[in-house]
Amino acid sequence: MATKKDLRRLRIKRGIRNKISGTAEKPRLSVFRSNTGISAQLIDDISGLTLASCSSVEFKSSKGTKCEISTLVGKKIAEKAATKGIKNIVFDRGGFLYHGRVKALAEGAREGGLAF
Repeated sequence: MATKKDLRRLRIKRGIRNKISGTAEKPRLSVFRSNTGISAQLIDDISGLTLASCSSVEFKSSKGTKCEISTLVGKKIAEKAATKGIKNIVFDRGGFLYHGRVKALAEGAREGGLAF
């Protein structure tokens, strides 16, 4: 059974997705945050393809806080985007607040060379 908090996040997420969309030239950087990890995907909504993805599971052996690992995920997704020739993206926070781990991932992606 979904909690009130989950329903609120999904309502916010639907509002965000109505406003933004990714293309092959400017894909959408979608973020999902759970209690234990964080993941990011570069998505082309027109063709329905995931261009690149990265998760905190890849950094499971790394020591550090959840925010530090989120920054590493952001840098890694930026690195994968650079290999595909992607520099500009649209950021989709997925209904989560732009704070803490979501903000750390976004800043890591900016440090890695993505512009949004």
